[in-house]
Amino acid sequence: MSSLSIQQLEQIVADLLAEASRLGASAADAAVSSSSGLSLTVRLGETETIEHTRDRGLGVTVYFGQRKGAASTTDLSPAALRETVSKACIIAKNTSEDDCAGLADAELMAKDYPDLDLHHPWDISPDEAMQLALQAEQAARDFDPRISNSEGATLSTQSGSFIYGNSHGFVGGYPTSRHTLSCVILSQDGECMQRDYWYDTQRDWRQLASPESIGHEAARRVLAKLHGRQLGTREAPVIFRADIAPGMLRSLTGAIRGHAQYRQSSFLLGALGKQIFPDWVEIREDPLIPRGLASAPFDNEGVATRPKHLVKDGRLETYILDSYSARKLGMQTTGNAGGVRNLSITGGDLNLERMLQEMGTGLLVTELMGQGLNPVTGDYSRGAAGLWIEDGQVQYPVEEITIAGNMKDMFQQLVAVGNDNHIPGSVKTGSWWIENMTIAGN
Repeated sequence: MSSLSIQQLEQIVADLLAEASRLGASAADAAVSSSSGLSLTVRLGETETIEHTRDRGLGVTVYFGQRKGAASTTDLSPAALRETVSKACIIAKNTSEDDCAGLADAELMAKDYPDLDLHHPWDISPDEAMQLALQAEQAARDFDPRISNSEGATLSTQSGSFIYGNSHGFVGGYPTSRHTLSCVILSQDGECMQRDYWYDTQRDWRQLASPESIGHEAARRVLAKLHGRQLGTREAPVIFRADIAPGMLRSLTGAIRGHAQYRQSSFLLGALGKQIFPDWVEIREDPLIPRGLASAPFDNEGVATRPKHLVKDGRLETYILDSYSARKLGMQTTGNAGGVRNLSITGGDLNLERMLQEMGTGLLVTELMGQGLNPVTGDYSRGAAGLWIEDGQVQYPVEEITIAGNMKDMFQQLVAVGNDNHIPGSVKTGSWWIENMTIAGN
């Protein structure tokens, strides 16, 4: 099964839309993708798995007036395409009307959109991938004699294309790539054992962190967790380390999604225009960053994406809307069908070390367990592990604790965001310093 070209994918979308029209649909949209990749894992110096992947899939949505039906398949043969459209039409004809159903408005479709440089395929052989993964694992194992075992290092690379089109006449798409190198290791000192990892992921394989740096960072993280203690229950300042802090921003975006707002299932219900953070906080989405891991020139409905503030001067500037949730709220889509793309929060001039010094005494959270956020009330309670700080210095690791608060209060009590925002992923943030939380221990 070979990968399909952009032109072949465009023809499939055109065929799907034509079939929907032939069957009487008043409107339709379709998306089709094709990708291939390699994933290789080594463990304790030996190759453990090699996996070559090839994936294809398509989805089609049809509308008969205000009635909607959707179907999907991984079979891209002409007969399967016709059957998939037919199933979507049958579903639509048997559903009730919904006043908010339909394509996004035609005038919002992306036109002359930019090339965001998202495609950097890596022609790497399994032997070459094995060598890079071995270097990462060996760097971790050689770092300290207390590194006792490994769950392996994995290199994965994927390249593909997708096309979206709808009956407004919009057809658009582009090729993408993603490459990741990760390492998971275990440390042991006496009876105490710990596990941790590190990784990097990029659109362009030439920008990946070196295998040695990934192995060394995994080693530093796992060693810092050895001989963790419990804390007595108390209230104290809490810093969420930069690799943990993206969860705070995801809690925000979940609360301001249009679907959460119209369903009245958000702890930030009706918060548009209101102060939800201190006035120095700015949070932006920029879908147009070249090579960005979440970059896209248009959303899942063909609507042009654009950079925008979610929060400015601490105030909520916009909800996150697709066309359906926008209609439910009497608003216009924000080009966020499919989610938020490349989120960032303005950081200050403090690195993590300075932030710990200014905090003085408190908890640095390095790991969270469980879900623990009530999306309606904002009540927050998570199992955690981290480092206890006194006089601005790390005193000892802590484990088997729970941290609790309310997300609305945590946003308002944000003291600072660090400049240590060089973490992998599409969410760019430094460490978050929250003024006060409850820490439940023994």
